[in-house]
Amino acid sequence: MKKLYIGLMSGTSMDAMDAALVDFSTNQPKLLASHKSPLSNRLREDLSKLYSIDSINILKFAELDQKIALVSVDTIKTLLAENKFSAQAILGIGSHGQTVFHYPHLANYAFTIQIGDPNIIAEQTGITTVADFRRRDIAAGGQGAPLTPAFHNAIFRTEKEDTIVLNLGGIANITYLAADLKKPVLGFDPGPANCLLDQWIHHHLKQWFDEGGAWAASARFDQGLLQQFLSDPYFQLNPPKSTGPEYFNLKWINKQLAILSRQLSPASVQATLCELVAISIARAIQGFKSPRGVILLCGGGSKNTYLKNRIQHHSHSHQLLLTDDRGVPSDWVEAMAFAWMAKQTLEGKTSNLPEVTGAKNQTILGGIYLKT
Repeated sequence: MKKLYIGLMSGTSMDAMDAALVDFSTNQPKLLASHKSPLSNRLREDLSKLYSIDSINILKFAELDQKIALVSVDTIKTLLAENKFSAQAILGIGSHGQTVFHYPHLANYAFTIQIGDPNIIAEQTGITTVADFRRRDIAAGGQGAPLTPAFHNAIFRTEKEDTIVLNLGGIANITYLAADLKKPVLGFDPGPANCLLDQWIHHHLKQWFDEGGAWAASARFDQGLLQQFLSDPYFQLNPPKSTGPEYFNLKWINKQLAILSRQLSPASVQATLCELVAISIARAIQGFKSPRGVILLCGGGSKNTYLKNRIQHHSHSHQLLLTDDRGVPSDWVEAMAFAWMAKQTLEGKTSNLPEVTGAKNQTILGGIYLKT
């Protein structure tokens, strides 16, 4: 009997809503179908503004909360219709939501907020929905992120070699799976990935992303600016740690450029941002003390050829592959992870890893919104 769940993911790149239909009837999850709904330019602009302001209009916030939910509903209905599945066949939806604020480091009232009202999703799809995964981990004293290492551990770990799973979304997150199964899973956010690259090219060329890293590859990175970037306190923090575009954004780039007080071409800045991503990831890998192994890439940044080359350059002792090479499509790993988390929650099982997030205990994540 099939055990079907849908995972919904809208990441920090804010480019699309991803839905993955996954069968968990065997030990190896099987992706049966997927669908991607691009977010409109207007919606992306409105979401981006939330990262760059100090206060928000509560009516606008409520509007965006519902708009993300409605995009989620349309994505699920399209996925089911195109692949001839009924809503009744789906045991649950795991909805990550769109992260708009992530402040786990606050001494008092640490918080994270993902929008996309799950009440609307459950009501309009007729499928039990699990959402708001991250806040339970924060309530347990954790960072609320990254959460995907538990899923990575379930599907990618092998005794044959050390495995590093690297998701290049808006923010980079990394999971270390030692070949020695007695060793704990490790993981954290090394720093930015696509968020700075996307915001910089959009500011200068009005493009949403640097396809293949062509713009960055057209220039040389600047060593002085790179060192200025790397001097940011975030890169000196020890794990557990996580971050988001509310920290790493266009304002952050311009602040670093102002400190440098030297004119650089926009393309050179883009190349330097790529170098920052590659070096922050390489330093994370060095911290695992893994002399060799494999790096499995997933997320939108895995299509950035220039960035991939720079990562391989700085982590040359590890073979660089895509998760596709291990049977899991790199575009859908994150959405599949939240389908798995919904299954875990509905089965009364935990899905956070205290050694990754810093939580004081394992816990069942998310709120359950039952179908009617």
